[in-house]
Amino acid sequence: MTLAVDGHPAASIPRTDVLGLGVSAVDPAMTVQTIGQWIAGGARQYVCVTGVHGVMESQQDAELLEIHARAGLVVPDGMPLVWLSHLAGRAQVRRVYGPDLMLDTCAQSVAHGWRHYFFGGMPGVAERLAGVLSVRFPGLVVAGTGCPPFAQRSDEEFAAELATIEATRPDIVWVGLSTPKQERWMARARPHLSAPVLLGVGAAFDFNAGLKRQAPRWMQGAGLEWLFRLATEPRRLGRRYLVNNSRFVWSLARQSLRSRATPPLLASPDVDP
Repeated sequence: MTLAVDGHPAASIPRTDVLGLGVSAVDPAMTVQTIGQWIAGGARQYVCVTGVHGVMESQQDAELLEIHARAGLVVPDGMPLVWLSHLAGRAQVRRVYGPDLMLDTCAQSVAHGWRHYFFGGMPGVAERLAGVLSVRFPGLVVAGTGCPPFAQRSDEEFAAELATIEATRPDIVWVGLSTPKQERWMARARPHLSAPVLLGVGAAFDFNAGLKRQAPRWMQGAGLEWLFRLATEPRRLGRRYLVNNSRFVWSLARQSLRSRATPPLLASPDVDP
């Protein structure tokens, strides 16, 4: 099957079933290339940058699982999803790490003049991020920045928020609200924004703005980034990693016992947010 949104087809990218959530068989270069194709073709898509946390949140939330199913891409932001893709026969899959995806896309965008809107983070973070990236990538076009209030917005406030973004004419809207809030925001906003791409990247705002330390590359490659982040933010991330990671391993073990097979491959469904 091919992805199709508003009549704009995209190349068919297979997905690997990880506990019912389809993870796109991509690497970083393929992801940036696909984003560029969407912008050039005037598509309207959103990208879920997903790790174990997103998979486990979706186990208990049918709406969140559907949001992932309707995404243009669900990229593997976590080594367990990469390893499971390899076991499923997708040897080309590499981790698409949110902070690196932002940097790679910004680097590519300078030559094309893509317009970026940064939406998320605590007050002042999006502005700081835009400033850091503008210095790192001379010529980067920042269409605007925004920081959503912590409290839930009314329909009128949400519409005004979208109108502010729309007025800046961005090609890419970077959304840093953490999972599952950012996925819900993208799914709700997608029909109302003409920007070709919405990208949910969570903590990439803080990392690339220089506000939080990233795990060493060797820990990231070994699938131990969770341990580094747990050590640096135990109160905020304790439940996410200790509970979700344990549930993830247990759920995979149960699936393996039931199926006695590697996860099946899924073709990407047609998408029409």
